[in-house]
Amino acid sequence: MVPSVADGANQKLRCCNVDVTVLRRQETLADGDSVWVRQCCTRKPDSLQCTLLRIIEQPQCEILMATNHSFTGSDDTADEAVRSTCDDATVCKRFAVSMNYWKDPYIQYFIKQPNERKAPEINRGYYARVKAVNILLDAFIKKTNCNCQVMNLGAGLDTTFWRLKDQNLLPKKYFEVDFPMIVMRKIHLIKTKPPLSKPIIETNSSSSLLIDGSNMDSVHYAIIGQDLRDLPMLTERLKKFGLDTKLPTLLLAECVLVYITPEKSTELIKWASTTFHTAMFVNYEQVNMTDRFGRVMIENLQRRQCNLAGVDSCQTLETQ
Repeated sequence: MVPSVADGANQKLRCCNVDVTVLRRQETLADGDSVWVRQCCTRKPDSLQCTLLRIIEQPQCEILMATNHSFTGSDDTADEAVRSTCDDATVCKRFAVSMNYWKDPYIQYFIKQPNERKAPEINRGYYARVKAVNILLDAFIKKTNCNCQVMNLGAGLDTTFWRLKDQNLLPKKYFEVDFPMIVMRKIHLIKTKPPLSKPIIETNSSSSLLIDGSNMDSVHYAIIGQDLRDLPMLTERLKKFGLDTKLPTLLLAECVLVYITPEKSTELIKWASTTFHTAMFVNYEQVNMTDRFGRVMIENLQRRQCNLAGVDSCQTLETQ
């Protein structure tokens, strides 16, 4: 049981030779709902192993979110900065949709309409990104007559599953992988928004819908909370949720690899090339990072303690 703590308080105590930190604070979810979160972190002395327990308090229910992971303060701060870019992308997409660059009736359930206008360059950039990825993805699915699987790496709050469902283009299985904290948010929004949950239930046949902490699994759609840098664990969890390495597979990474080191990116791409019988890797990434636009973007991210670990490989097409 998590101890009760005053609003906004950060309480430290010691129990059975284990340090316990309890924090209660108010957070705003992506859809604008305001909730209280109790966060309990237990750490044994001289150990980097930390158990993090988060409980989202709601009037009629509590959603328990627990993860065990090893980390250092600096690494966790860097990962948190990367996780925050998920909202940045979703906000920009939501605004572009509101300006009729493309249609997406589902993005409204993941993020509020931004108050400030986005520059035309931002809207056009996201239009090019969405259009290019959709053309390649749809062509792959049609070529295989939907007898394939798609793996969206670092998917964030992406709405592609619902678009494919509406257009009768669902692959045999659609996987999404992202940080556990992002996945838990997405699953919460799916559970509480009928326009998001109904299409999943409709495609679930007679099988049960599994929601287990930072994972969700159904017949055609799985969301997995997993760090892409841990390939053995990634492989294990994908297989647990029905990955078929013999099926034609499209792997999609939209502005993801730039956030991890070139060494880890190389390992990920090599894993994709050796794991599947037939695979296509679609990578949408930054380039020309030394021009004015690129320098401003890097400076803005650095101010938020978000360093692009793979930026040196994105200087030109040749370096990529």
